[in-house]
Amino acid sequence: MPVLDDVITSLAVALGIGLLIGAERERREGAGSSRSPAGIRTFAAASLAGAVSFLAGGAVLFGIIAAGTMVLTAIAYFRSRSADPGLTSEIVLVLTVLLGGLTIQRPGLAAGLAVVVTALLAARLKLHQIANSALTETELEDALIFGGATLVVLPLLPDQSLGPFSALNPRSIWIIVVLVMAISLAGHVAVRTLGARVGLAITGFASGFVSSIATISSMAARAAGSKELLAAAVAGAVLSNISTIIQMSALLAATSMPVLIDLSLPMIYAGVAVTAYGAFFTVLALKQPRIEKLPAGRAFSLPKALGLAAMLATIMLISAALRESFGERGLIVGAAIAGLADTHAAAVSAASLVASGKMSPSDAVMPVLAALSTNTISKIAVASTHGSRDFSIRVVSGLIVLIVSAWAGAFAAGFVEL
Repeated sequence: MPVLDDVITSLAVALGIGLLIGAERERREGAGSSRSPAGIRTFAAASLAGAVSFLAGGAVLFGIIAAGTMVLTAIAYFRSRSADPGLTSEIVLVLTVLLGGLTIQRPGLAAGLAVVVTALLAARLKLHQIANSALTETELEDALIFGGATLVVLPLLPDQSLGPFSALNPRSIWIIVVLVMAISLAGHVAVRTLGARVGLAITGFASGFVSSIATISSMAARAAGSKELLAAAVAGAVLSNISTIIQMSALLAATSMPVLIDLSLPMIYAGVAVTAYGAFFTVLALKQPRIEKLPAGRAFSLPKALGLAAMLATIMLISAALRESFGERGLIVGAAIAGLADTHAAAVSAASLVASGKMSPSDAVMPVLAALSTNTISKIAVASTHGSRDFSIRVVSGLIVLIVSAWAGAFAAGFVEL
């Protein structure tokens, strides 16, 4: 049995929980015939009933009290329901009893959950507005897909090395996919929150989390349609490369922190250089008239995320086979070829070999830089073929600055010798 001081603390927390939730419900219970049957006193008593029942009779009596509360709540609902068929107060009343019982064993957890519940209740109007107006159908779809990928698929995947050369870990691969989706989702939220006033620069930065190559192509099309958008489109195209660096750093951190530490100088040099270059064109863009409202679009691309998973698995197999046959040089060639299509998968495949103990962190630096270089070549090709002459010159110059800075960082870190 708990000591007296603990009992008093638990009962005090239970009372506080009931008063907190009840105060919020009291404000919304209405008046007259539309008045809710449960107010601040009811919620306070319900929470105390949960705590006292657990103290007096343990789990059995607590279960009886909780079941009785459900029955009484159901009766009250059918006797007093109005044009609004909502069940929020009824469900919260039952939850208050459960929280009251929880205070006997975990008072801190119960109090925290009570605050969360009260915050959700108080944010009723804002939550309804987000669900009905702010969120589009495609965004809701994306949220459900992300939830399924994170909460359903991920726990089911085995966490062990499989396949040829033991190169594939399904759980690790899917974690990377989820991380890519999460970063893209965060970028999308930033665009939706800030609106169109920040223009194509923030759009390019956010879209770069999905695909920097696709972003450069899109910005080239926007610049071709209007000379006034040239500076903003260039800023968006160049700043999408910051997203590449951030995303690569996050993926490396999730896969092998020692590899990220060894690559810190190249990443910092490249990030600072491309940020300065993009900021210059962002300032020029801000002097232009406001850009039209941006479409909501999708939060992330599911086909691209799934394609990344397939590409990542393929590259891991190829990299492991090349390293097995030709050593470190084979891995560099494999990463360079893979980087033409996607730099993240190549970088993660090298970092995965480090995480599995098959190579040292320093040996992964050159393959990652090779992938970053060939991927930048792909971007240069897209900018040159899809954009106007003015757009191409400006974007290609920024891409050259990026890759030269990355290799300069590798030189400063001692990985490259002249």
